Amino acid sequence: MAMIGSQDLLVGLALVLFFFGAKRLPEIARSLGKSMQEFKKGISGEAEESETSAPRSCTSCKTPLDAAWTHCPRCGTVALP
Repeated sequence: MAMIGSQDLLVGLALVLFFFGAKRLPEIARSLGKSMQEFKKGISGEAEESETSAPRSCTSCKTPLDAAWTHCPRCGTVALP
């Protein structure tokens, strides 16, 4: 498989310029940058969200609650999210 050379990149840039126009190139680059930023934020946000989620506790008896529980096993109070 051949490597991409400088001539290939110049031809590709000329084609993109021809198809989209000079006015659209900054908009396309800006939207691509924002998309990459959102993607990175989404990836890092999932890991942080799972690590920083505080354990829930019952509002009335202060018993620690599992994430899947909808009621407190000790007093029966409805667990708030």
